[in-house]
Amino acid sequence: HNATTSVLHEVFEAMRPYFCEEWGNPSSTYKFGSKLKAVIETARAQVAELIGAHSRDVMFTSCATESNNAAIHAALKANSAKKHIVTSAVEHSSVLNYCLAMEKDGYRVTYLPVDRDGLLKLADLENAITDETAVVSLMWANNETGVLFPVKEIAVICRARGVLYHCDAVQAAGKVEIDVSPDVGIQADYLSLTGHKFHAPKGVGALYVRRKAPFSPLIHGGHQERNLRGGTECVPLIVGLGKAAELARKHLADYEKKVRPLRDGLEEGILSSIPNAELNGHKTQRLANTTNITFHGIESEALLILLDKEGICASSGSACLADSAEPSHVVKAMKSDTAAARQMIRFSLDQNNETNQIRAALASTVKVARMLRT
Repeated sequence: HNATTSVLHEVFEAMRPYFCEEWGNPSSTYKFGSKLKAVIETARAQVAELIGAHSRDVMFTSCATESNNAAIHAALKANSAKKHIVTSAVEHSSVLNYCLAMEKDGYRVTYLPVDRDGLLKLADLENAITDETAVVSLMWANNETGVLFPVKEIAVICRARGVLYHCDAVQAAGKVEIDVSPDVGIQADYLSLTGHKFHAPKGVGALYVRRKAPFSPLIHGGHQERNLRGGTECVPLIVGLGKAAELARKHLADYEKKVRPLRDGLEEGILSSIPNAELNGHKTQRLANTTNITFHGIESEALLILLDKEGICASSGSACLADSAEPSHVVKAMKSDTAAARQMIRFSLDQNNETNQIRAALASTVKVARMLRT
């Protein structure tokens, strides 16, 4: 579920009319199309409410990658004389690869380390920021381990140092409370979301841009999104994102108490039943749905192949890097033992998982682990 989630029935039904019946172009002057502007604004308000933002500060994108790229791009354009970026060694590939591209263009990038539990030291951030720093890009929740970064404190440090802060909140949305309101919320300048992590369709995301934060379009075209992002809006997907955000907010209070016991049952069962299994990530400071475990002596690929035959969907890292032969960069950054990064599996759950599924996943994991060790 950290890779993607199913589209909820209610979300699909909300989207359905905008494929075949209400198919007009929102930018049209005639009513058949222009009336869809109100539909888009309703969805914008629903997304804004999920994160405690004003709807005017939310723009729609195609995905998390675009949102992350657009945010960092905007910060760099606003500070063209500053050639330094601060991020971490465990960010999503959409951030890390963008930073790598910027390094080729002459930027200097500081990749903050994490400790064995995947935690970030705020002192390292303080020390990394210089007068040349244009932007700090640090995630809310890690997609591989679920470890949570201290985003509120990060924002305070960035604000005090006069540096723009971009927060990749893709894995956090719908799982923890997000509040970017001016008075009590996280004072991020940019915050990224994507729909398919909380039961909206793939292909639609959002970017929160703080009211006075600078922004230059990454995608140039028409006047859509208040001239912030060109391109004809995909109304069905936007409607789906809005509805999913509304449902995620509604069910957020129950998320932790429903999902954590399932995750803990799976995790504790694996660690107690399989010798030389080790948890990756802080025991408590992480998302309720994620467990990342190293099975020492068992290659991730072999374990995943056998689990797949058992009908168990797990991964050895980010889905975006599934075709890469490289070990998990997240676990590699946490632990010096390179083998551990090639012997880990991530399980990620959701509210619609049931106890019988957890039992089946545990039984299958124990079975295939023993098979591979004999």
